[in-house]
Amino acid sequence: MGVFVFLPLVLPLTALPIARLAERHLHPRRAARLLTTVAVILASCSTLCLGLLVVVGTAQLPGNPLPDGWSDPEVREAVPHDQFFGKAAIVALLVVATACACVVGRQRRFHALAHRTLDSSSDRSEVAVLRDASPYAYALSGASGRIVVSTGMLACLDPAEREALFAHERAHLAGRHHRLLLAVRLAGCANPLLRPLMSAVTYSTERWADEEAARVTGDRRTTARAVGKAALVSRHASAPPLPAFAAGPVPRRVAALLGPVPPDRRWPPALTPAGVAAYVAAAGTALSALSALNAAIALFLVLKAATPL
Repeated sequence: MGVFVFLPLVLPLTALPIARLAERHLHPRRAARLLTTVAVILASCSTLCLGLLVVVGTAQLPGNPLPDGWSDPEVREAVPHDQFFGKAAIVALLVVATACACVVGRQRRFHALAHRTLDSSSDRSEVAVLRDASPYAYALSGASGRIVVSTGMLACLDPAEREALFAHERAHLAGRHHRLLLAVRLAGCANPLLRPLMSAVTYSTERWADEEAARVTGDRRTTARAVGKAALVSRHASAPPLPAFAAGPVPRRVAALLGPVPPDRRWPPALTPAGVAAYVAAAGTALSALSALNAAIALFLVLKAATPL
């Protein structure tokens, strides 16, 4: 495997420049999907390589159930400094698994609590209004996605702003934004170098929903006013682990809504900072995938040769 097994652990650095540039120069829908795809591929490659290192490290432990041949010097030579990296990878993979389990568990607990609260009500409409003075609004995914909004939030908005709020939350449900956010959060757990992409995807999904709300209502200024009001009244409220109306860098969202509609192009022009960053991220992602595949095949062949018939 050589150094190829380590490359996917550091190649996520190539995606960092595009994280912020995509927010500025790509349509938010394109940015959210691009950044999530890059994050998932890079995280999968780095986790695969951690797993390969764990195989080598576990084979060195006394009493392990693996074939004895897997601890032969020929196998250990496939990884530079196998004594250190093999055992360190075991700890790292356990940390990754624990972090991912915590993220999934937190989201599942919130979903269960929210659905229990809604199920106790006889109202089965798309918009669930909860009698709560605390202002909040979010999209709750599920078999039949619903919009949850408090009376405290509705009291702060006029009818046109409420229409923008509902359009915003419907866009979250239609775009399956909860899946994108969960995927990028898990990617950040798998490799800490990908964590800047988490905030970028969160912002992009909010901007995506903002643009959909502005398109549906036909009034960008009203949508911007609704976002600003919601942020002001809910600044002390705790945010759920779901797409929420007042989430993300609100001043930037409002400024973007007060500007023109962003161009909906698939890829930024090549001779621009965003274009260069996008190509660097694409190259890093491709190299990470190839390195992980090379390391996996190399270890498979070494282990096959070392396994007694």
